[in-house]
Amino acid sequence: MAIPPVVALEIGTSKVVALVGEMREDGHIVITGMGEHESTGVRKGEIVDLQNAALCVRSALGAAEETGKVTINQVHVAVSGGHIQALINSGEVPVIDPAGRISRDDVDAVMNVAEALNLPPDREMIHTLCQHFRVDNQEGVIDPEGLVGAKLALNMLLVHGVRARLHNVINVVKSVPLEVSDAAFGGWCSALAVLTPNQKRDGAIVVDLGGGTTDYVAYSDNVVAAAGVLGVGGDHVTNDIGLAFKIPTAQAERLKRESGSAVFDPATGSKQVVIPAEGGFQGRTVHLKALHTVVNARVDEILVMIRKRLDKESVLHHIGAGVVLTGGGARLHGVVRLAEKIFDLPCSVGKPINVSGLAVVTEGPEYATCSGLVQYGFQESDDGEAGSSILNKFLGFFKG
Repeated sequence: MAIPPVVALEIGTSKVVALVGEMREDGHIVITGMGEHESTGVRKGEIVDLQNAALCVRSALGAAEETGKVTINQVHVAVSGGHIQALINSGEVPVIDPAGRISRDDVDAVMNVAEALNLPPDREMIHTLCQHFRVDNQEGVIDPEGLVGAKLALNMLLVHGVRARLHNVINVVKSVPLEVSDAAFGGWCSALAVLTPNQKRDGAIVVDLGGGTTDYVAYSDNVVAAAGVLGVGGDHVTNDIGLAFKIPTAQAERLKRESGSAVFDPATGSKQVVIPAEGGFQGRTVHLKALHTVVNARVDEILVMIRKRLDKESVLHHIGAGVVLTGGGARLHGVVRLAEKIFDLPCSVGKPINVSGLAVVTEGPEYATCSGLVQYGFQESDDGEAGSSILNKFLGFFKG
C-alpha cells in the first residue's frame, strides 16, 4: 500500500509555509506541493490572534493542495517560541538478568526513568531525545542491548514548552478545520533537513534565523547535545532599522534585505542609499555605514547569546563540522562571516538536502524547518532517530 503524503505546516512570524511531501518506493522524499502566505496574528513565533492566523494557514494550505494535487485533512506542525526549553535528565536502573546481560526490557526501563521529569503544571513535553547510555562506568554506549553490566544509565534531552502556547498553535489548525497528526520543535526539523550523517557524527550547530525567533540545535557524536530558542529574530533587526532612521516598517524591511549587512564593509566608505517616497512616506537617504552598524549590533547580540548558552553547556569543544545557518536570516549579507567570527568555527548557509522536488524549497534556507518536518513526519512511526513526541498525548485531547 502506498504511503500517504505528509503535509508540514510552519506558522512563522513572517510567513506561513505548507509543504506536501511524498515518499518514493526507494524511500526518497519528494516535495510535490507548496503554499505560503504572509503571517498575521503571530508574534515571536507565538499566536496572538487566532482568527487572523487561521486565515493565513487556510490560504497557505489551499495553495499547497492546488500545487500538490491533494486534499489535505491533517498536518504536522512545527512549534517554536521563546518559551521552549531543553534540559538533560539522567536515569539509572539495575540490570535485571542475574548474569548481567542487558535486555530490551532494561533499555525500556531506563528510558522511562530518564524521561520521567516532573515539569511545572503549565508546561508540556515536546520531545524526549536519547543521548548516550552508560553501562557501569563505560561512557558513550550507543546500543547497550546484549552487553554485560550491573547498572544501566541514560542521558536524555527533554524539550518542553508552555502548554497553553502549544495548544494555541493546535487550535489555529483545528479552527481551519484540520487535524494535527503531530507537532515537532522547529529547530530540530531544520537540523534534520540540512545536516548530513557525517556532520551529525562530527558535531555541528544549526542556527535557524527566523522572523521572530532564533532556534538552535547542536549535534555531537550523532545525538542532539543541546537545543533552545531565543525570542529574537529578523523582525527585531527590521524594527531597529525603522527606529534608527525613522522609517516605516515596510521600508525598513526592504532596506535590510537589499542593503543590510551583518558586518562592516570598508568598501562602503561614505556611500548612501536612497529610500524612495512611498504611501505618504517622504523618502530618506541613509548612510550604509550607519545601516550596517544597526544591523550588526542586533545580529551580533543574537549569535553571542547562542554562543554563551553553548559555552555554558560545554558543547562547543565537541563541534567539528562547524555552524550551519538556516531561516530567512541566513540570506542576510555578511551573516556567515559574523557567525564564523563569533563561534570561531567554519560557517555555511544550509539548504534542504534530504529531499528533492520543488527547486524553490531545495534552494532556500528559509524552507529548512518545513522540509525537515516532512522528513520527521515520515520518520515518526519508526524507532530510528526521531525521539518520541510527547505532544501526541495532548493532541488526543483535540481529536473527535
